Amino acid sequence: MSIESFVIRRSWSRNDKKRDEGLVIPEDITYIRDLRYGKNRKYHILDVCWPKTEEKKNFPVIISIHGGGYVYGTKEVYQFYCASLAERGFAVINYNYRLAPEYKFPTPLEDLNSVLRWIMAHEKEYPFDLNNVFLVGDSAGAQLVSQYGVIYSSREYRKIMGFKKPKLKIRALGLCCGMYDLRSVIETEGLKGLMRDYLTSDPDQFGEKLDILEHINKDYPPTYLFSAGGDFLLEACEPMARLLKERGVECEYKIYGTKDTGHVFHVDMKNEFSKEANDDQTGFFKKHLVYQQ
Repeated sequence: MSIESFVIRRSWSRNDKKRDEGLVIPEDITYIRDLRYGKNRKYHILDVCWPKTEEKKNFPVIISIHGGGYVYGTKEVYQFYCASLAERGFAVINYNYRLAPEYKFPTPLEDLNSVLRWIMAHEKEYPFDLNNVFLVGDSAGAQLVSQYGVIYSSREYRKIMGFKKPKLKIRALGLCCGMYDLRSVIETEGLKGLMRDYLTSDPDQFGEKLDILEHINKDYPPTYLFSAGGDFLLEACEPMARLLKERGVECEYKIYGTKDTGHVFHVDMKNEFSKEANDDQTGFFKKHLVYQQ
């Protein structure tokens, strides 16, 4: 494990606990914890939450892929954020995935695929509308969501990755404070720290799997892309939005707050700009709901 990953695991955990101090799951939300979606007892667990209603109904589904530089993060860190998304009228999946350096690329994508299979297998047990599925992610989670969007929409890239397309409808993506071009990061910044922990010391072994953006086409899901004025990955936002639009993909993007508004601000329920950003993101999703006749 790199020193960078070691420091992140220690310091970010303390910061996240302080951020969420005093928060509780809202009473109007049903929140079910620690359901198994795979074989790994530590990582393959998820939570499901949705609004409490008197009538029986299905909700569009949001799957949240947490950030953490591929080496850190748990569903507990995202529980209040996911509950806030549920309050906006969604069933939300909040899950753990296997982390680097213990698990390498493309393990997190395989785990996301397993979560999609899990919700398909449990459609009748929970209030899921699988005709309307949305993926959200921030930081490393945003990179993973953006990559899965290519897997979902490009037959060629799906073949390169060795994945099968899930039999549900991913209507849109939400990408926050992310880095999207793995190949460029390796070539311009070198293989160090987090990226070495995730991609090994020999990323060339993955070949075309790292040429993700080359496979974005007009079938890529509509995307809400956002960042913050003080986000250290802010410079990645506008180029990704421009690329999507050039490829014929519907994309809205917005920068929130000031230079003091930092990375993954939207997960902080006490941040003054988080409500606005999460309202905008779910508002974009609601524009893409498709109801079956």
